[in-house]
Amino acid sequence: MGEGCGLDLRRWLEAMRAAGQVQEVLGADWNLELGTISEINVKRPQHRALLFDQIVGYPKGHRVLTCTTGTPKRLASILRLPVEEVSHQALVSALRGKPREWESRAKDYPPVVRQDGPVFERVMEGDEVDVLAFPAPWWHERDGGRYIGTGCAVVTRDYDSDWINVGTYRVMVHDRNHVGLDMVAGKHGNIQYRKYMEAQKPFPVAIVVGADPLLYLIAGVEVPYGMCEYQYIGAVLGQPVEVVEARGTGLPIPTHAELVLEGWIQPGATRMEGPFGEFHGYYQGKAAPAPVVEVERIYFREHPIILGSPPAKPPHDYSYSKAVMRSALLLEALESAGVPGVQAVWAHEIGGARMLTVASIKQQYAGHAKQCGMVLSQCGVGAYLGRYAIVVDEDIDPTNLEEVMWAVATRTDPEVDIDIIHRALGSKNDPMSVAYRYAAPFSSRAVIDACRPFEHLQDFPPVAEASRELREQVYAKWREALQWD
Repeated sequence: MGEGCGLDLRRWLEAMRAAGQVQEVLGADWNLELGTISEINVKRPQHRALLFDQIVGYPKGHRVLTCTTGTPKRLASILRLPVEEVSHQALVSALRGKPREWESRAKDYPPVVRQDGPVFERVMEGDEVDVLAFPAPWWHERDGGRYIGTGCAVVTRDYDSDWINVGTYRVMVHDRNHVGLDMVAGKHGNIQYRKYMEAQKPFPVAIVVGADPLLYLIAGVEVPYGMCEYQYIGAVLGQPVEVVEARGTGLPIPTHAELVLEGWIQPGATRMEGPFGEFHGYYQGKAAPAPVVEVERIYFREHPIILGSPPAKPPHDYSYSKAVMRSALLLEALESAGVPGVQAVWAHEIGGARMLTVASIKQQYAGHAKQCGMVLSQCGVGAYLGRYAIVVDEDIDPTNLEEVMWAVATRTDPEVDIDIIHRALGSKNDPMSVAYRYAAPFSSRAVIDACRPFEHLQDFPPVAEASRELREQVYAKWREALQWD
């Protein structure tokens, strides 16, 4: 199986520097400036990852990295996908079948335990522990505090088995040795936590605040119950993850992690946590009691890097990666359901990669577009927090909202081409839940058939644009004139 991988952020960062994908920002303030600069940056086309240094109030070398997953090139690098033509659809195509393959191979890649690693270069323990010694950002004006954990990975162990879970949960700083941990009900970390609380036992926690972005990316994916994310990552890499055991809890942490907070949640220990922005761009929840971790040790490398990935109004720091991965899963779901002729699928960032999904098809029979839209809306991947499912013809790029809405505007009759599904799966995390009309979380869906009417494919008005062949010929001849910065 060869050497293992310590999930070294610096190795990935150097590769991205060489590719011109990293921009350094010196002298920004942890209080709102890091968050605002990152928010502005991620909305620029083909933006770079931002490496903040010389942060106000902190020594040089205490750094924060943001915007890691926001472009096709960087995301392909993180997922180790050999994509020559780096584009949205190239990434989705390269991911087809991969999640299923990685899941099936995960058992072959248990992590390798080492005795030492760079993560142990520096250690704080006892009275030395000070989470505020690191530049945890106050990301947004309405946040409830400083969040050191956004692009993090929280390592926990099951109470009655050896199952290690690695999940991405937000981590708010309370004081020098306490952080709040928000684990949504039903998530695997929360399930493990509740077992310890029921047994009145302290819950061991290790929070990896910086590592190869692949770690937090996979820690935010719904892997099967009982599967360790380290093994899933091993399948992605084709080699096992190298870990060391944290000295207090014995929890496995990557050998090359930048910064790790280790501690315990005591039974009943909670403090007010939040609010914090959600992936759909709203402050959905208010401040509420959440488990509090008493930090006993902090492990960190010289000149540590915090990996930040705060949600906001999309597009935000990680919305692109979610769009790509969910699009690949939706494409698989349509094909598995027997929908033929699917050309491409895109889960749009502006809908948090959930609320607005588009599929393009080559129509083959009457009802084909409607079938595709219904499955797109109600399949397992698409049902949660869905809102609009749109189906377009193969000449429309589903990633291009201008083209999609042109098709909606010119190829639909609202009376016959828009179907409403009533009492579908809703969520308290839906911004519109404030207007839900039922006691239970039901919401409606719109399925829009924006394809040319099947019975009029032959006589529907032709599109007024140059053919693909003519565009290619003209572009080849006038390449210099048609290229702009």
